Amino acid sequence: MPLAVIGVERLRYLVLGLLLSTATVPAHAQLDAQTSKLSRDIFQQLIEINTTDSVGSTTVAAKAMAQRLLDAGFAQQDVLVLGPNDRKGNLVARIHGTGRAKPILFIGHLDVVEALRSDWTTDPFRFVEKDGYFYGRGTQDMKESDAILVTTFIRLKKQGFKPDRDLILALTADEEGGKSNGVDWLLKNHRDLIDAAFVLNSDSGGVDTEHGKPVSFNVEATEKLYGDYQLSATNPGGHSSLPVPDNAIYHVADALTRLQAYTFPFELNPVTRAYFGRMSGLETGQSAADMKAILRTPPDAKAIARLSAIPKYNATMRTTCVATRLAGGAANNALPQTASANVNCRILPSHSREETRLQLIRIFNDPKVSVHYVTDAGEVLDKASDSKGVPPTDLRPEVMQPLEKLVAVMWPGVPVIPVMETGASDGKYTSEAGLPTYGINGIAIGIDDVRAHGKDERVGVDSYYRGVEFYYRFVVLLGGGR
Repeated sequence: MPLAVIGVERLRYLVLGLLLSTATVPAHAQLDAQTSKLSRDIFQQLIEINTTDSVGSTTVAAKAMAQRLLDAGFAQQDVLVLGPNDRKGNLVARIHGTGRAKPILFIGHLDVVEALRSDWTTDPFRFVEKDGYFYGRGTQDMKESDAILVTTFIRLKKQGFKPDRDLILALTADEEGGKSNGVDWLLKNHRDLIDAAFVLNSDSGGVDTEHGKPVSFNVEATEKLYGDYQLSATNPGGHSSLPVPDNAIYHVADALTRLQAYTFPFELNPVTRAYFGRMSGLETGQSAADMKAILRTPPDAKAIARLSAIPKYNATMRTTCVATRLAGGAANNALPQTASANVNCRILPSHSREETRLQLIRIFNDPKVSVHYVTDAGEVLDKASDSKGVPPTDLRPEVMQPLEKLVAVMWPGVPVIPVMETGASDGKYTSEAGLPTYGINGIAIGIDDVRAHGKDERVGVDSYYRGVEFYYRFVVLLGGGR
């Protein structure tokens, strides 16, 4: 790189603090043309690499991003692609710092859920820009953040940024319930490559908007446990012309009806209590009053009931379980010998998967319905784990102070709110390994436009570019830049 360019880039860091304290220019305007093109090209490349479990490969995506980093000047020994098999590769890259502090690990998954062309308006595996949005499978979950992470590392490397600690990037496989989860595999087989003081997981958190207006910047500090349970019933069967009341399908159907009518108990933890406390200042009218009422001792039952009618708040207040798959019988003219269903649970971190399995048995109250736990690898077990979720992560000043400073500049007046991830993410592996984990990204998505795992997944063009600039600035601050 020419000396004149190096001088200009280093000057950027000298004025960054002034920019952070005074600038309110939209983030897209802060990106130079080269960075905009780089970030878009990387995003498009990732979207158009199929990384589904059925026919895709995260190894292809990992190698493509590795080549991007190598072309930007990373040393070969600092860019590794490794994994348990040919299709489930993971990328690990490192920017070396001064060593004054322990490294920061940035994680993101490369895989995406399945998508049928017939279900979509556009081809889910083609990157399409139209009407102010980028469309494609993974534009919300979470190739937009993968592209931002790679772009950020390339920018920092080309600018010669020397952080006060190593910065580690891990883009991994099988977050969506596969049997070759990359974060878990790296922790078990190459902990030395990704060991860190704390972890930033850009698969959660982010900016909520209503009618295009940002209302909160969310930081995930705890998450629910994921659990799948198989309900099954068996029967001798027989000819359909001679039906009997004892029917395997009826047993499973009755069990699911009981589940539909059941509500798990209301419960708050330090993160969700703080969440409702801060949200009560943003909401108005009955919702604001109800949020304050559930924080009292004892909580107001009518307020709980009203908030429970809103799916997001309901999932924040309790464990949830819902039927997601159903099967039964083998022929149209035969009584079913077997019937089964999958129930997917998102369990509050203060409870275990086995505790939830036993609760399901009590809810179903039918000795002819068995309940087994299904592992991420698809194994059906008689018993689940007794271990509970990891307690909420402490909101460290070294993370929160630069975050709140930057949010105040890029989204003036928007509060930073700790949240519990109602789904699950790879943060569960890093948290369980003793690495404090925070879900943080700068992507703004409308609360009524969440399309992850759904049809016509998309992210706003301006939202994406603002996220590119946010993460760059945030990493500079975390790495000791001023």
